[in-house]
Amino acid sequence: MTAALADWDFGTAFRLIRQVTSLRQEDMSVITGLSQSFLSTLESGTRRLLNIDKIIPVLERLGVPPHLAPLPVPGSAAQNRSQASGTPPALLPTPGWESPLDIAKRLNATMSSNTDPATLAVLEQGVADLVDRYETEGPHRLAPQAVDLRNFIQCRLDGRQPPHQRESLFRLAAQASGLLGYMAVNAGREAVAEAYCKEAEELAKEIADLELIMWIQGTRSLNAYYAGHYEQAVHWADAGLDIDPDHPQAIRLQSNGRARALGKLGDHSGAERAIAAAEELSSRHLVPAGLTSCISFKPYGMARTLANAATVHVSLANAPRVLAYADQIDELVEQSDSAWSQALVRLDVATALLAGPRPDVEHAMVLGRQVLEAGGGPPIRSVVQRAGELHAGAGRWHDLPAVREYGDALHSWQSAPQTRDLAKSAKMTRPMVQTRGPADAAHSRPGRISSHPSTQHH
Repeated sequence: MTAALADWDFGTAFRLIRQVTSLRQEDMSVITGLSQSFLSTLESGTRRLLNIDKIIPVLERLGVPPHLAPLPVPGSAAQNRSQASGTPPALLPTPGWESPLDIAKRLNATMSSNTDPATLAVLEQGVADLVDRYETEGPHRLAPQAVDLRNFIQCRLDGRQPPHQRESLFRLAAQASGLLGYMAVNAGREAVAEAYCKEAEELAKEIADLELIMWIQGTRSLNAYYAGHYEQAVHWADAGLDIDPDHPQAIRLQSNGRARALGKLGDHSGAERAIAAAEELSSRHLVPAGLTSCISFKPYGMARTLANAATVHVSLANAPRVLAYADQIDELVEQSDSAWSQALVRLDVATALLAGPRPDVEHAMVLGRQVLEAGGGPPIRSVVQRAGELHAGAGRWHDLPAVREYGDALHSWQSAPQTRDLAKSAKMTRPMVQTRGPADAAHSRPGRISSHPSTQHH
């Protein structure tokens, strides 16, 4: 105890006192006037008590004898004798200087990292590869690789890094979780998708990445849309737009989020305004002309915005507008590597052909069968759902051979295990039963992807 006090090692002194007296740290806190958390750091050796203004009251409260006190206590005999003789009290001890080596060790520990620029570059490439491969390989094949990437990033986060590296890791973790959320949407796993999106959002908020947060809200809107929760889909899209309605990410939130959900809700004017807003934003921002990847973190290209507009007008029972939008993106869709986009545009056109006073049922069923025969790419919820909706929309012509043939092909296509599971989870909506324009438009258009069977690629 004497040695501890002489060295100003109050942590050891307090621990010895508690061992002898069986006092708890809470009791010592009351006696000394120091907080329990501070006492704990003293006893563990992570901090030292060096403040004279705190040491003197502690010595007084503990009743440390003057001959053991590491400095004269006010009112003690030692201090009184010093004052009476006119001699100054003993110089207070001061902590020893650290050695240059100790300082260097501490700096090294502070700046140490389990991540280096090369590792960050590999992780960034891993995220980019998932985006690039997604439309050809699909969620069922890529999800395990995305999980491995996300877990590896987490292992890095569990260690130490300088702030700039840690921010990069947070962004990569948020992107990986966001991709997994999108994959879960396409795989029909609503609860898993929301959990990943929530994780991605919290990580993105930590580094104030507003663009990424907007993308995440768009994916949440997509999840609600395919679950049939259209008002919730609008809510998530609005949450993203509230961040920055003029940002390029707002194009996706308007066309893929608000417009499609409002179309399902039958809000014609709201859906039209959302499409117009997306097109106006596309004209003001530099966006890709081609068909961007559906899962990309980049802003929507014009072709994908127009593809979503076509889907909106399927819900609004406006067949001429569906066909007009399909015409605009026909060549870009055909030139793309996205089997999903080709399938979805064809299914939208096929559904539109069932509307109006002169429905072209035969042609619609041919387009539908072409999608099924081509496989539609790796199975995803949107393709499965729209293929089922096309069959439901043709229900009133169920006696026609073309409809029966499409039904048989659909049943066979849905028999594959992954497709079968998606078909069970897909929410089917009511088919179009009316049109807002002449159905003759479907018969006067040139032979292209959306109107003439012979030009379709199998």
